[in-house]
Amino acid sequence: MSSAGFYDRTGEYVAVLLPPVWRELGPALVRALEGLDGAMGPIVDVGAGTGLGTVTLAAAFPDAEILAVEPHSGLRTALLARVAGDDALASRVTVVGADVLSARLPDRIAALVAMNVIGHLSPDERLSLWAMLAEKLAPRGRAVLNLYPPTRPEPVPAGPVVQARVGRLRYTGTASAEPAGEDAVTWRMSYRMFEGEEKITELTASDHWYVFTPEQLADELAGCGLRVTPAEGEHGLQVITRR
Repeated sequence: MSSAGFYDRTGEYVAVLLPPVWRELGPALVRALEGLDGAMGPIVDVGAGTGLGTVTLAAAFPDAEILAVEPHSGLRTALLARVAGDDALASRVTVVGADVLSARLPDRIAALVAMNVIGHLSPDERLSLWAMLAEKLAPRGRAVLNLYPPTRPEPVPAGPVVQARVGRLRYTGTASAEPAGEDAVTWRMSYRMFEGEEKITELTASDHWYVFTPEQLADELAGCGLRVTPAEGEHGLQVITRR
């Protein structure tokens, strides 16, 4: 499950380049959770990173308790700073320094959200997560994860450049993938920082990512008494409920 080395190198770029992604992903996630009763228990934000999803959930469910689970110390520092700097967040968001399978979670949760996370889990770890959901998810609770291509071990060419500007600096990122065995790919991320047209820094980093199809997901969940429904839209959101 650990991707600590990857985020040790790329955390700065992740923090800068993800906000534009969340401007579209955030509303889609809120729609997938529409009607959720936050009084059933806490909402668990798995792999909360720097807190973009946590803030989205807090705004959508203003009375809900949120457990923001983030194992990487660098990303978690940014998350804690975001939460501690806002009294409204600090009153109901708990930052948990662990991975989701090691975290001390309550017996009942209203929802679990895992954005850009599920490929970090091995097949056995995924099954452990489904078993935990079957045990802890409230009867009318929901879990939402995103399942994006590739869902099989196949190459992905480098996509369009993602970029963001902070002050004088412009940050860019691209991603490509190659098969890595029967059930995984290796993502290769390339990041650059520019001041004007001058390139200041450049780095590449690789991350192991487990892949599986929507059909595999449905089969795994069925074995734990859960079912999945694809959400509308382009973000690959999958909504998990009890059968």
